[in-house]
Amino acid sequence: MYEEFKGRVAIVTGGATGMGKGAALALAKLGVKVVVATGSNVDGANRTVEEIRSAGGEAIFVRCDVSNEADVANLVAKTVETFGRLDLAFNNAGVGPDGVRLQFAPLVDLEEPVWDKVMGTNAKGVFLCVKHEVRQMLKQGGKGVIVNTASIGGLRMVPTFGAYGPSKAAVIAITQLAAAEYAGQGIRVNVVCPGPTLGTELMKNSMSTGSAAAVETEGGAGGGPHIPLGKMGEVDDVVNAVIWLMSAASGHITGHALPIDGGMTEVG
Repeated sequence: MYEEFKGRVAIVTGGATGMGKGAALALAKLGVKVVVATGSNVDGANRTVEEIRSAGGEAIFVRCDVSNEADVANLVAKTVETFGRLDLAFNNAGVGPDGVRLQFAPLVDLEEPVWDKVMGTNAKGVFLCVKHEVRQMLKQGGKGVIVNTASIGGLRMVPTFGAYGPSKAAVIAITQLAAAEYAGQGIRVNVVCPGPTLGTELMKNSMSTGSAAAVETEGGAGGGPHIPLGKMGEVDDVVNAVIWLMSAASGHITGHALPIDGGMTEVG
């Protein structure tokens, strides 16, 4: 299954933990050469690379603050310098309120530096990554697949999540714009919108703080009535969708925002 992945080259941002790490490991297992990127968790990213190499795969780490265009340009350049091309990208790096690194706050109490940080990483970061990834794919004659990470929070706004919802709505819009502009060159761009997902740093921190807003919105530790399927998602639920969206099996799909949320968006 997925034989077409062998020998391809992928960038995974936010590849130190959670969904990014899971996708990097899964792609490498399928024979993809992986470039793992993060702006802060260098130790985690290096562990991801070592796990891939220990299993016989090919991977490198490139430090990249996705909100910095020079860093993003360097990420793509290092990818091509090392592996010769770029075929796939999972733009997964993102930040949001978790009660630890960023506090939950209503819009009127949100401080401008927090807004700038969230929008810079989530919205601007995806814009810059897509910009430079598409440029490289076009240099290669077109074709390629990009998957971005948004959230069900980008499909409907949640009180006290501040800039998070608007930033993820922007990710969906950027995805659809890029899909419309480059479909003719064979470049597909889609976006996954996870719901509450165990195994991510955002969820770990939110649950550890016991924030009432986080627990109510995310369905609590046991899933709860907010999730029709009765349980929270796992990292592999998202990773499996990302791999499918990158594969020939979804070859007629572009510009799509795919909720992975146990039914919260559609039937919750």
